[in-house]
Amino acid sequence: MDDINSLRRILKENRVIAVVGLSADWYRPSFFAAKYMQEHGYRVIPVNPRYAGKQVLGERCYASLREIPDKVDLVDVFRKSDDVMPVAEDAIAIGARVLWQQLGVKNEAAAAKARDKGLETVMDRCVKIEHGRLFGGLNWVGVNTRVISAKRPRWLAY
Repeated sequence: MDDINSLRRILKENRVIAVVGLSADWYRPSFFAAKYMQEHGYRVIPVNPRYAGKQVLGERCYASLREIPDKVDLVDVFRKSDDVMPVAEDAIAIGARVLWQQLGVKNEAAAAKARDKGLETVMDRCVKIEHGRLFGGLNWVGVNTRVISAKRPRWLAY
């Protein structure tokens, strides 16, 4: 899914996100994206064997998707592309509705398998960036994207 309407619908309808590979380190992209989504009304369930049983962002962390006792709508994958297939299989097994592969993560075989089982798939996109782009909030928490500015540039990039 790459069209704006589909991305907007996915983010609007799917409010429980399991973040596979979520780090407890505040400076990691997975933590920042998950915290952003949490602050915008989503429930974020951490999935990382390193922190299993501990609290990350105020939620209990699980070692795998299959251990989560609650319903998960969207599985957000912060793993290497080669590691996505087992995550896709777990997402299918738990009845998730969306398999979302983060920026730089592209496993077409895993996406095809998920699509064949009825899941919607998104590849090479960030939930935080897409949410900010589609619902506002690109500069949340003081992040200056330097994409939109009222200031005249002192130099041109080209």
